[in-house]
Amino acid sequence: MNHPSAPSALPPEDLATVHALAGPEDAHVDLLLPDCNGVLRGKRVSAGSLEKVYAEGVCLPMSLVAADITGNTVEETGLGYDIGDEDRICRPIPGSLRPVPWSPRPALQLLLAMEDGAGGWFDAHPRRVLERVVDRYRELGLVPVVAVELEFYLFDRLADSDGRPQPTLNASDGARNASTQVYSIDDLDENAGFIDAVARACRAQRIPADTAVAEYAPGQFEINLKHRADAVAACDDAVLLKRVIKAIAQQQGALASFMAKPLAGQAGSGLHLHVSLLDTQGRNLFAGTPQAPADALRHAVGGLQASARDNLLLFAPHANSYRRFVANAFVPLNDSWGFNNRTVAMRIPHSDPANTRIEHRIAGADANPYLVAAAVLAGMLDGIERRLDPGAPVTGNAYEQFPLQIPHWRQAIDDFLGSAFAARWYGESFRHIYGEQKRKEMLDFHAQVPDLDYAWYLRTV
Repeated sequence: MNHPSAPSALPPEDLATVHALAGPEDAHVDLLLPDCNGVLRGKRVSAGSLEKVYAEGVCLPMSLVAADITGNTVEETGLGYDIGDEDRICRPIPGSLRPVPWSPRPALQLLLAMEDGAGGWFDAHPRRVLERVVDRYRELGLVPVVAVELEFYLFDRLADSDGRPQPTLNASDGARNASTQVYSIDDLDENAGFIDAVARACRAQRIPADTAVAEYAPGQFEINLKHRADAVAACDDAVLLKRVIKAIAQQQGALASFMAKPLAGQAGSGLHLHVSLLDTQGRNLFAGTPQAPADALRHAVGGLQASARDNLLLFAPHANSYRRFVANAFVPLNDSWGFNNRTVAMRIPHSDPANTRIEHRIAGADANPYLVAAAVLAGMLDGIERRLDPGAPVTGNAYEQFPLQIPHWRQAIDDFLGSAFAARWYGESFRHIYGEQKRKEMLDFHAQVPDLDYAWYLRTV
């Protein structure tokens, strides 16, 4: 999708989706625009309005793209009062019309892209940021193949007596799961109703969900998506999968959370991105072995190392993101790389040589998938073009071999706003909008007085 267009009718694939829906005359359509935080914003219209939406688009405020995590306009981005809080035309993304199987009445959903008001797409919209990076690969005859892994917690809808989230009740005995049983099949069985409902919804929405795993904490799970030779579509899948998981959890009386660190002392939730790279003949340029890694793989890792500081704000966008970075928790605290090693930042998973890929492990599950993919792909290509050397791969425990680098939100914001890398790869407009959005969120966050302040200081000092 390189140029805006205003189709006079629904594309055949989307028209077939409407025809397959029972009772379309009573249906509504959720028009979805992912913002910089990955939150889906938009409008709900009747299915009878679809022809007009495809023909003319729909107006949404430009400021929605950079709304903060509380949903407020960030004036510092320049998208609010400074421009009169202008609307922009948003167009349907062809092929993205899907049924909403958890809705109590017939419903559809449709992804949107925002125009810039001057005949092009709004370049600071996260999906467009990723498209522009992928275009750089396309110009070189290269195709990144991407798969997204998302970890999340499934909590009881009701908080505990202290107002904190708590695990759901086990169906078998009514007790709360308090143990860590990583990769437990029993935990999957206990939550089979939820997992099966998610799987059914994914099939209905053509989301290529694959493996479900019980992760490293009570109530923590991971659902993986199959790899795609279309990085943008892979991230569409991830955004829509999060909507499915949250909706099914709510429908079943639970709460699904993609917070990076919802519980102190328990594992954080990550967004791991798997990437391989194909040439024009479909050959994997990363193909190789631990003893003889491909040059393209090494240079790509070198680029990820060199750009890690510039991109940290995209991998860890929120205050809570930084609580995930603790030692000995399978969270990277350095820019190391290695083969079949979960203590490094850039892991090369065990595979046959032809399927060699990079697993990027820095981002939290709270990050925007489009921006994580844009950052990873930009770093890789920058390293390949500059033939950067990543050093030797790590064998053994990377935590013991490198100084721990505990990141901080304020520093990540400053680094991003001053990053020449971000301006070159994502555009100065996006760098400004995203950086100022995060700076405002940080200032608002630190202006609050949390309960811990009262517990520690109210009577003591």
